[in-house]
Amino acid sequence: MGGGNGQKSRTARERNMEKMKATKGSQLESNKKVVNIQVSLFLPIPSEDEGSSKILSMAWLSFISLLLCLPAFRNDGDEFFRRHFLNPDPEKAFSIASKQYRTAFHFQPPQNWINGPMLYNGIYHLFYQYNPFSAKWGNITWGHSISGDLINWTPLDIALRPSDPFDLHGCWSGSATILPGNKPIILYTGINEAGYNVQNIALPKNISDPFLLEWVKPPYNPVMIAADGFNATQFRDPSTCWQGKDGFWRTTVGAEDFEMKAKALLYKSEDFVRWTRAQRPLFSTNSSSMIECVDFFPVSVKGKRGLGSSSTDSVEAKYVLKMGVFDNTHDYYLIGRYMEELDEFIPENAFEDDHRLWARYDYGSFYASKTFFDAEKKRRILWAWSNESDTISDDIVKGWAGLQIVPRTVWLDDNGKQLVQWPIRELESLRLKKVELKHIELSEGGVVEIKGVKASQADIEMEFEIPEFRKAELMNHEWKLDDAQMACHQMDASIRGSIGPFGLLVLASHNLEEHTAIFFRVFRSRTGDYIVLMCSDQRKSSLWPELYKPAFGGFVPVDMKEGRISLRTLVSL
Repeated sequence: MGGGNGQKSRTARERNMEKMKATKGSQLESNKKVVNIQVSLFLPIPSEDEGSSKILSMAWLSFISLLLCLPAFRNDGDEFFRRHFLNPDPEKAFSIASKQYRTAFHFQPPQNWINGPMLYNGIYHLFYQYNPFSAKWGNITWGHSISGDLINWTPLDIALRPSDPFDLHGCWSGSATILPGNKPIILYTGINEAGYNVQNIALPKNISDPFLLEWVKPPYNPVMIAADGFNATQFRDPSTCWQGKDGFWRTTVGAEDFEMKAKALLYKSEDFVRWTRAQRPLFSTNSSSMIECVDFFPVSVKGKRGLGSSSTDSVEAKYVLKMGVFDNTHDYYLIGRYMEELDEFIPENAFEDDHRLWARYDYGSFYASKTFFDAEKKRRILWAWSNESDTISDDIVKGWAGLQIVPRTVWLDDNGKQLVQWPIRELESLRLKKVELKHIELSEGGVVEIKGVKASQADIEMEFEIPEFRKAELMNHEWKLDDAQMACHQMDASIRGSIGPFGLLVLASHNLEEHTAIFFRVFRSRTGDYIVLMCSDQRKSSLWPELYKPAFGGFVPVDMKEGRISLRTLVSL
């Protein structure tokens, strides 16, 4: 028989990983190696057929050092359709769809539309909203893929399909929780036969199956329904559950009351079957009518170590409450204290009930984010859904729509007021070649081409040194955090400021008729602090007229004591 239980467990895991390796490679191309360029600025290295795109650095005033890592391969709800309302399909559906534009770094299913990750027995599981029949929104199921490293993914059969009266109109967002005894359980929103949102449970059919291929829905579903005073069509997205010191499990669900005010309702259960709503919500706001995809988790006040959802030590941890604001489909977060005895969250980084003043994870195409705790590597990892810019007709022709962002590790900044994010370390396994450029001086209004480099995939790291940053102009006192996108739209990369713009032009044609500009401007507040405006301007990214091409932007808190700003950019086309 050979060996004890530990050896048997390791051998079983090795067999599981071998099975995974045997099935991946043909489904998703992200397992191929990447070309890696490093400098104090990172530059991309292309594959042979990458066409004429190039990378340039641009600035009005800066001193640059850059490092660039590139991949040498290429990959052959109504609110979610906001981009299609902004850019409706033309009457005649032309298309530039091509599978060569399928992303390299990002997770995508083999085809069709996507929109509660977990680690179980050494295997990462990603569940995602998925339309198995078309590359457009609808027919919502739970797709399921597995990975051993968060980079290479194997798609599996659909985990949850509409099948019962309590989810007849779709299996919508939810979360996975690992119960004592290493037992996974799914809590998800179903739309029932009456069109109301209800919360349901699903369990693995065979808990010894390392891939968790089949899930069953117990007959006692639903386990939560909207209470009196709440809109039963706006009651969804149960969070990952946590267990309090009293032994009760807790989850929070986004809801809208009949006064059009948003709540993060709190539910408690001793057995994960019978759930009771707490008298007070975990959090409420008058700033939005509805919050969804709520995420609630602890972060350590010391270092980057991640914490599990049931870590309730108020001295060693603060808590993050993330909310998707339904009114504008942006993800915001608050940092504060969780008072378990009162089941109440008290924000510390927001002093007004106005989501426009709250922090955001990301200021680009980013929504419906979700974190999970990686217990093996003691880190918290962030995922989110990113919409694409194509029209519905192009989505259908190319065969897919939507992708997941590159997973990021998240931890609390030393100042205790904001989160820090960084792409997971596993991403660097795709790097093959390093290109390094140093001490490049950019003259005022200058553009420097990084010659000999063409790239549709690249991992770029840059550092800008700004000797005269103290000459930064005053920031407009009327701007709020959410006004950054407007500022980027009004002040593109051609408009000179006191300090900026400076940054990077990627996927640029030789005449610069097409390019995406990623750039910074430095401002000074009336209190003497420095505020950096970071823009990603896609308005010239393509000559194709039907695409949604916004200018994204965010105000980024940066310590300017040394006059340096660093940038990491992943180019994935």
